[in-house]
Amino acid sequence: HADRIKSVSLVMPTFNEGGHIQDLIAESAKALASVVEDFEIIVVDDDSPDRTWELAERCASPQNKVRVIRRLQDHGLTPSIQEGVNAARYQVIAWMDCDFSHPPEKIPQLIYMLNQGYDVAVNSRYCCGGGENREGKGSAIQLFLSLTLNWGIRFMLRSSFSDYTSGFIAARRTVFERFKLRGDYGEYFIDLIYRAIRSGFRVCELPYVAQWLCRPLADGQPAASLDQQIGQDLLPLIQGLHDLGEQLERSDR
Repeated sequence: HADRIKSVSLVMPTFNEGGHIQDLIAESAKALASVVEDFEIIVVDDDSPDRTWELAERCASPQNKVRVIRRLQDHGLTPSIQEGVNAARYQVIAWMDCDFSHPPEKIPQLIYMLNQGYDVAVNSRYCCGGGENREGKGSAIQLFLSLTLNWGIRFMLRSSFSDYTSGFIAARRTVFERFKLRGDYGEYFIDLIYRAIRSGFRVCELPYVAQWLCRPLADGQPAASLDQQIGQDLLPLIQGLHDLGEQLERSDR
């Protein structure tokens, strides 16, 4: 029987999330307080122009236990999460998207499964009972691309894992002592989950429904055509998956 989880470090990688970061911190703190004795929320901000880091600092209190890291260089999702992981002090490390597409009320089910003996728990859109709601221009094509990408990854990696691009995860510290995150936005999570499974860590998926709002481009930016949009999404991912395949091949030798 695994030791009961008593403490969690929740990493929030942010960029221009000022409109909802304070609400997200409050709701996440409430969710964490319902399942563990102690927790911390680490906001790792890529020096957002909307000063997300400053708004997050205003949330600091003994109840919310917020720490803020303002990153002035080496920007990007993967290095931001890794810096948060490096700064984490507690037994379990978790992270999530910070636009409310990942509902904070689904954090407790991750911790529950770690208490059942799993090493990694992932909230999944594509396992039984999961799903996603996408609204706004381009939502249908984005859903199609996401589904196609995940089916393709499962075929390539011959895995029963279903949501390789979830990004909504909690795992024991021992996993991150073994692995450092690598890869860019599209492939870091694929790489982490694949290596965790191949290394014998116990990995599980839990259903949740993601809430996505496909926002229009900012004023003054030219609107991309549908073909351009598909190309912009797919070409970097194809290149990233090619590079990832070579990395995984080397790690298996």
